[in-house]
Amino acid sequence: MAKGLLVTYALWAVGGPAGLHHLYLGRDSHALLWMLTLGGGGLGWLWEFWKLPSFVAQANRTQRQRQSSGGRIPPLSLIRFVAQMTVGIYFGLVALISLSFMANFYIVGLPLAVGLGVLLVAAVGNQTSDFKNTLGAAFLTSPLFYGRPIAILPISLAASITAQKHRRYKASVGSETLSVRLYRLGLAYLAFTGPLAYSAVCNTAATLSYVAETLGSFLSWFSFFPLLGPLMESVLLLPYRAWRLLVGDPGFSSGYLQEWEKLYEFVSSFQNEKRQLAYQVLNLSEGATNEEIHQRYRELVKIWHPDHNLHWTQEAQRHFLEIQAAYEVLSQPRKPGGSWR
Repeated sequence: MAKGLLVTYALWAVGGPAGLHHLYLGRDSHALLWMLTLGGGGLGWLWEFWKLPSFVAQANRTQRQRQSSGGRIPPLSLIRFVAQMTVGIYFGLVALISLSFMANFYIVGLPLAVGLGVLLVAAVGNQTSDFKNTLGAAFLTSPLFYGRPIAILPISLAASITAQKHRRYKASVGSETLSVRLYRLGLAYLAFTGPLAYSAVCNTAATLSYVAETLGSFLSWFSFFPLLGPLMESVLLLPYRAWRLLVGDPGFSSGYLQEWEKLYEFVSSFQNEKRQLAYQVLNLSEGATNEEIHQRYRELVKIWHPDHNLHWTQEAQRHFLEIQAAYEVLSQPRKPGGSWR
């Protein structure tokens, strides 16, 4: 059935950042990309206003016209290459935040996340790229920068170059039902957001702290580019600025330092609250010495050990776990205020 331009514009206006218009046009890869990036940060969604007629025309092509383009190589696109690099870096940062606890993360998890981000952009529209070669380039580049977050940049660059080198038009396939397409998109969306949601919900303070440190490391990569650094800071501060406006505090200083300091203080407040709760669990005053913390921990462990409380094992187990968690929090040295920058 032919796709309508008016319907496409209506879906673009109502659910554009979620990719509804791309789902309607059968551009599932583009729909998933918009779902995971909220319409390319909103900028890609707005830029598409002028591209929708060409998207509709492409979706309405006959099967014969699509098959005739199968033997040709798509033209090289600088915009697609930059988008592959950007989304690859974005996927890598999300993986750093949510999956870095995994064993061999820098060998398996990081190159896989970056490579999939590059391949997602490569599959937008009527183009695609070679899956094995693109992921192969990402995995071969990863060991050269093992253990360093900066590995995201060369991995994304190598995967993007390989994807462009092996670009091709998609082969014609039979139409699939909407339920199958939604099922596939749902699995992909959960695979991306699931680990991040788990990390944010189950370990909020550590996740926020790691986000701040990751952003600080990410911005330090651009310190050699005077124009690109402030631009990246502006982009990264957009969600924070929007949140400040929503809560009714629109005042901003002229420099970036004060705004990053406010953001860091917001993140640090979670860590401070966590330490205060730990002091309460151990029944200690703030500022207790390491000896006092260790001594109180040993006393409470003896009292609440499940082996010593056979008549109320569940309650003893709960207190015992809380005491251990509080001791771990207070045993970790606090970082100085500006270390993350």
